[in-house]
Amino acid sequence: MSGMDLTVFIVDDDPAVRDALGLLLGVRGYRTAVFASGEALLQAWRPEWAGCLLIDIRMSGMDGLELQQRLGQLGNRIPIVIVTGHGDVTLARAAFKAQALDFLEKPFDDAKLVAAIDEAFSSEARQRRQTRAREDHRTQLRELTPREREVMELVVLGRHNREIAPALGISVRTVEVHKARLMAKLGVGNVADLVRIALQEE
Repeated sequence: MSGMDLTVFIVDDDPAVRDALGLLLGVRGYRTAVFASGEALLQAWRPEWAGCLLIDIRMSGMDGLELQQRLGQLGNRIPIVIVTGHGDVTLARAAFKAQALDFLEKPFDDAKLVAAIDEAFSSEARQRRQTRAREDHRTQLRELTPREREVMELVVLGRHNREIAPALGISVRTVEVHKARLMAKLGVGNVADLVRIALQEE
């Protein structure tokens, strides 16, 4: 079932397909928005949209692969499910290379479509959680003192407390205090997580 703020964005140049997909998903509780072309979607595009994109790969004008590329240039992070009546290995490979989450060939099983959309919603939610976590970490990193940042940078390089102390001209105990404080500020309990957060900033 779709989340309250998630939408299935249907892009297909066949009005019968658009209507059928809208009805199929609507009766199952999904919120939908339909577009007759890639150009129409791009004209209406908003970066804050959330959910998944259901795109026909063969359309008049801009095809599904080109639309994927254009969306990528706009920084799209919404998962894409490709739907086509012309499925083949070459198209599937191209779609996945362009970061499509799934590839369904018409006529497709309704259950498979719903499963693909649910997986897309789950993937989108994971991406948003990861993005929020990275933003939180950037905020936390900005709160470190210059000395705490120096200690962190040496920890990331694999230096032990006894090596960090003379490098910074402080005692081992002082290194331990700075290290404990910076780890508390970042909300991490071990060096591995500290290194991961520090490397994400680079």
